Amino acid sequence: MDQLGGATPRKNSTQSSDIDPTCTDCGSKTLVEDLTRGERVCGDCGLVLSDHRIDTGAEWRAFSSEESDARSRVGAPMRYTVHDKGLSTIIDWRDRDHSGRKLSPTRRSEIYRLRKWQIRSRVHSSLDRNLAQAMSELERLSSQLGIPKPIRELAALLYRKSIIKKLVRGRSIEAMVAATLYAACRIRLKPRPLDEVADASRVDKKKLGQCYRLLLRKLNIRIPLSNPIDYISRFATELSLSSTVQLRTVEILKQSRAIGLTIGRDPLGLAAAAIYVASIMLDERRTQRAIAEVARVTEVTVRNRYKEIVRKLGIDTMSMS
Repeated sequence: MDQLGGATPRKNSTQSSDIDPTCTDCGSKTLVEDLTRGERVCGDCGLVLSDHRIDTGAEWRAFSSEESDARSRVGAPMRYTVHDKGLSTIIDWRDRDHSGRKLSPTRRSEIYRLRKWQIRSRVHSSLDRNLAQAMSELERLSSQLGIPKPIRELAALLYRKSIIKKLVRGRSIEAMVAATLYAACRIRLKPRPLDEVADASRVDKKKLGQCYRLLLRKLNIRIPLSNPIDYISRFATELSLSSTVQLRTVEILKQSRAIGLTIGRDPLGLAAAAIYVASIMLDERRTQRAIAEVARVTEVTVRNRYKEIVRKLGIDTMSMS
């Protein structure tokens, strides 16, 4: 009861039910969503808690995936790997109408002119031309290295940020694309050796390193510390080693990290040496040369890291031979 002696007004059921998913009458948490009526109803007492719920889905119905694709009126999602983010229109190269019939010669020549001007308008400015060339190079480099799509999108985003900061001016597009892809791989904990990226991009390793350091400094990118474990899966796959060897290699690296053996040492060399030790222990031997070629390090590095791991972890070399 309020001060005037009247009944206390009930709170707005629509607002309270959205904040607290319980019935305002009986306190039950069994709520039923009636999408046809747009209502939320208590399953115990039947109280209608809200009756103005908005359906954000499509206004049409579909009973199969093919019918859903046919009725959908939305295009592909926005992608950073396309220079215009996929927002522009495309005139198909096939000279056919929507029914599949061939166009008349007059209509075909008209479509040809429209297609030519449409292509010109997509890459009209110097920025569009730069992005078109850069995204084409990024697609080629990513395909050659086997980079997954999420990392490609991140690399394209970093390249667009470098254009805004005017870092591309005076530098080759290939070097900046390779630097952004190398940085994206390290951010997503899927690192690739710098030599491998440089060889695939046809850019000098020194120039690639300079562009990479420029990105870190100007874009304020925080790169996680390189971990030898991140290389194990790819190296073991290229060497055709079993999952058991991979697990043993990870154990060896974790033990090495616990005693401080990984401090100040190249993660590629440590990963290669740990794979060599694990392959011998589980009788799936690979030569030091084969492992060094996959890891892009020298055999001397593999041999030195191998001796350190065996000595520091107390592994019996006699039982391994």
